[in-house]
Amino acid sequence: MFCPICRSEYREGFLKCADCDVPLVDEPPGKPEHEFHDFVESMIVFDEAHIPLIKSVFDDAALEYFFQGESSHLLVPLPLSTRLMVRKEQMEEGKRILHELGLT
Repeated sequence: MFCPICRSEYREGFLKCADCDVPLVDEPPGKPEHEFHDFVESMIVFDEAHIPLIKSVFDDAALEYFFQGESSHLLVPLPLSTRLMVRKEQMEEGKRILHELGLT
């Protein structure tokens, strides 16, 4: 018995995945196919206080993004910039949101 989500294997007699809370299947699931997306720089963030705000609003808008260099200030005690990278297809929506927040 296998979980179709996390791919964990269970002994006979188990009916539900303990972690994912979904019914088990008889055959192991196939390997997931990976999707690759292009990310482009949307803005350079100098004030790290803006990062949680951007994350919150981008999460609500279901945008795919990451901050390149977000933790670099932990390595070097200097004010460093962080690059906001947004999925290329979502760049216009991201820029619109940043403009509404007054960050561009």
